Amino acid sequence: MAWGQKKRSGRKEPVFSGFAASLSELRINPLDRVTIADDKPPDRRARPRKAAAPNTEGPRRPPGEGGRRAKKRTRARLSRLFYWGAVLALWAVIAVVGLLIYIGAHLPPIQSLEIPKRPPTIQVVAADGSVLATRGEMAGNNVLLKDVPSYLPNAFIAIEDRRFYSHYGVDPIGILRAAVANVLHFGVSQGGSTLTQQLAKNLFLTQERTLERKLQEVELALWLERKHTKAQILELYLNRVYFGSGAYGVEAAAQKYFGKPAKNVTLAEAAMLAGLVKSPSRLAPDRNPEGAEARAKIVLAAMADAHLITAQQAHASAAQPSYAVKPASAGTTNYVADWVGDVLDDLVGQVDQNIVVETTIDPKLQSVAEAALIDELAAKSVKFNVSQGALVAMTPDGAVRAMVGGRNYADSQFNRATMAKRQPGSAFKPFVYLAAIEAGLTPETIRQDAPLDVKGWRPENYSHEYFGAVTLTQALAMSLNTVAVRLGLEVGAAKVVRTAHRLGITSKLETNASIALGTSEVSPLELVGAYAPFANGGYAASPHIVERIRTVDGNKLLYARGKEAPDRVIDPRGVAMMNTMMEQTLISGTARKAEIPGWTAAGKTGTSQDFRDAWFIGYTARLVTGIWLGNDDNTPTRKATGGGLPVEVWTRFMRAAHQGVRPEPIPGTQRGGFLPEVAQFGQPVDVPVPAASPAVERQPQPVRTNVRPEAAGGLDGWLVDRLFGGH
Repeated sequence: MAWGQKKRSGRKEPVFSGFAASLSELRINPLDRVTIADDKPPDRRARPRKAAAPNTEGPRRPPGEGGRRAKKRTRARLSRLFYWGAVLALWAVIAVVGLLIYIGAHLPPIQSLEIPKRPPTIQVVAADGSVLATRGEMAGNNVLLKDVPSYLPNAFIAIEDRRFYSHYGVDPIGILRAAVANVLHFGVSQGGSTLTQQLAKNLFLTQERTLERKLQEVELALWLERKHTKAQILELYLNRVYFGSGAYGVEAAAQKYFGKPAKNVTLAEAAMLAGLVKSPSRLAPDRNPEGAEARAKIVLAAMADAHLITAQQAHASAAQPSYAVKPASAGTTNYVADWVGDVLDDLVGQVDQNIVVETTIDPKLQSVAEAALIDELAAKSVKFNVSQGALVAMTPDGAVRAMVGGRNYADSQFNRATMAKRQPGSAFKPFVYLAAIEAGLTPETIRQDAPLDVKGWRPENYSHEYFGAVTLTQALAMSLNTVAVRLGLEVGAAKVVRTAHRLGITSKLETNASIALGTSEVSPLELVGAYAPFANGGYAASPHIVERIRTVDGNKLLYARGKEAPDRVIDPRGVAMMNTMMEQTLISGTARKAEIPGWTAAGKTGTSQDFRDAWFIGYTARLVTGIWLGNDDNTPTRKATGGGLPVEVWTRFMRAAHQGVRPEPIPGTQRGGFLPEVAQFGQPVDVPVPAASPAVERQPQPVRTNVRPEAAGGLDGWLVDRLFGGH
């Protein structure tokens, strides 16, 4: 019985209690098993899991719990985004502040905004006080906004910054508008800078297109707007902006282009001034009047569109512009101004203030010299293949009265009068003859004109003719080469060079036999200066152009030319002999076309090898004038000789320069000199004395006979006159 009861009960499983009881329901899902053969995760797409039957026994997820978790994740993302945005914004602020500090640290001193530093203005004036040229930047007097017509500042506002009165130094709308316009036009067609930004740039910033410069411009524009009123900024702008041709400010520009103060400009002129700001060098009316006028019409249209003037006013001003622009000229006075600039450093050192340079230039003679040279070249340059020329005229004591350094300054700024070095040819022979005179020879001394051999070199007269025994006067007047070379060999090339240097030649001269024929190069200025002692009685004459240098207000004299007595470089006897001989060059020699009624004159022609250079240096007791004609590339001319075109230019200038002046004889000729010996040159020549000068004694003239024909020496004499029509 008891056994039977035991069998009915069967086997009992162990029962866990506590923590072990909670694990009794644990079951392992097949997906939770680790598969050793394949470490890859199961392909859930290939074997989709069947929807599990609702587990009525396990814990259930509360309704809405998934939405709450999604919201939490969104809030977390937003929190992180806000955090990092704040961090980046902070760093951006730090970077901007640092950039502003860096830019501010590299700005020029603020005080320079009020008084901008510019190169000094150098005003070059003539002997009569008239202005010849202005060098450097020209700043006019400051004008007040209330003193100019309202349409003058309005023209700048209309074309440069229509929102001037509504922005704070920088105009974002204007920048956006300019950017759109530039994109549409595939280039830079508009600028976004305000007038305030332009003022900041014009006051002291450079014109370079860099980001740093632009940021400096913006920072300074904001500073200007904070410190000044709109009216003050506009006034500063009008007095500082650049208008081309060295003019700063509306006052300087109005004087430069219209010859009137800014308060008197017309509406059309105001529009032209406003139009220059875009491109002052390209649109300057003295260089491009058509471009300036076209730009002014655009400004007038902009003013009408902005309702600053009426459409009728714009139309009337555009139809009848009143631009009184001075016409462009050859500008030969600029050669004078350039030479003044070259010598300033030696006279006063570095120029750091506005100055006035008073020169020796006679504006009337300068005008005559310019016309004489340019007109003769215009008429005959093609015929003779001569493209350039130079003229220097000075008093016997060296004061330069006129100087033309080239045919047209606008085409070439190279000053041929002071800088070009060319062979003088026979124009150098007076120094050879003077050395011979000082060695004891006289104008009557006889020398042979015959073939010559100097160590294989055989100098010849151009005509290949030889006249045997001739006097020195005859040889110089006819420019016989063989006689000049014989004299050079006789006195020595070194003595010839010393003589030329003593009289004023500064260039290096070669001490060889050919020096007698002018083979070493010299400039027109020094050659004319070296002839001056013949005209003044034998004294050294240093060519000069500056008399005084003073400040603009006249309160300080920086330089004044001294009045020291010059040194004697030729004794009176030598002066008389040389002048007597060189007078014959104009009477019966190679410069017979050179004549100034009532005046005695002397000089010498010169033509270099292959007709490359044509010279004539002639003088009276009043002026010493030299002419050079040739080509810059040293190519030969078409038979241009010193006795032709240079003599014509010289005669035209000297006749005008001596008109109405009482004649005076050159030193040594008033006593008759050595005329009896040179009387064989030809027939009497009657030089009339003007009726206005009855007290002037008639000078004895040589009597011309036909004992000996006139002959050519070098390249500029008798035969060339006959063969080529005297040119």
